[in-house]
Amino acid sequence: MQVELITRQDLATFKNELLTEMKALLQPGQAQSKQWLKSVEVRKLLNISPGTLQNLRINGTLRYTKIGGMMYYKLEDIHKVLEGGRK
Repeated sequence: MQVELITRQDLATFKNELLTEMKALLQPGQAQSKQWLKSVEVRKLLNISPGTLQNLRINGTLRYTKIGGMMYYKLEDIHKVLEGGRK
């Protein structure tokens, strides 16, 4: 049976490779944009209050999906709402 030792240099190399890959995944614009957004993200994107977002849901302007206690909005639907306001 052959024993394989892992050196500190091996661990340091692995750490650097792992961090590089994680940074690449987390960089905005590099990965695909999110398809679903949470309420907080939608409010920040549209610069609106929680009450305004609730009104958009109630009057059917913005569709949503509720899972558990969280509400999710399709990015595509948000773009449609924004495009509908153009004249």
